Amino acid sequence: MKRSLNILVGACLLLAFSLAGAQSTDADTHAQPGVNWTQLSAEQRKLLANMETTWNQLPPGRQTALARGAERFVKMTPEQRREANQRFGRWRDLDDTQRAAVRDRYQQFRDFSPEEQERIRRNFRRFGDLNEAQRERLRQRWQNMTPKERARVREQLPRRPPPRQH
Repeated sequence: MKRSLNILVGACLLLAFSLAGAQSTDADTHAQPGVNWTQLSAEQRKLLANMETTWNQLPPGRQTALARGAERFVKMTPEQRREANQRFGRWRDLDDTQRAAVRDRYQQFRDFSPEEQERIRRNFRRFGDLNEAQRERLRQRWQNMTPKERARVREQLPRRPPPRQH
């Protein structure tokens, strides 16, 4: 179960990274003007059709983020759309505790320096490029490590920055 959760969290982190541009901070939410429903393209309105009746009640930053996300989705290839739908489906299937863990890890990621973020992205892509047998060997290698060996590996990881003050 824990291994499945870790795999799922990793997949959701990929979703979070791909959606990072669509997210806005609380400050952005209040600073941005909203997007009028009629300003959306026909494709965007089709994608967001289930939100039409509540669109005007959404915060302006959320409207902007949704409009940008829909525009990106429209520009995706069919394969990219399939992958995005699969990631969203996995996110939707998470329970509240799992979603909170993903959000927490994403916040930790955002607190790292741009260089550390890029290193993490590069390693994530390298892991994704491995075939399933190679990934399983890495998982087994980690599970077979002693606590001391794991501690040495963890020491090489970037330190978590202190929590942000809101």
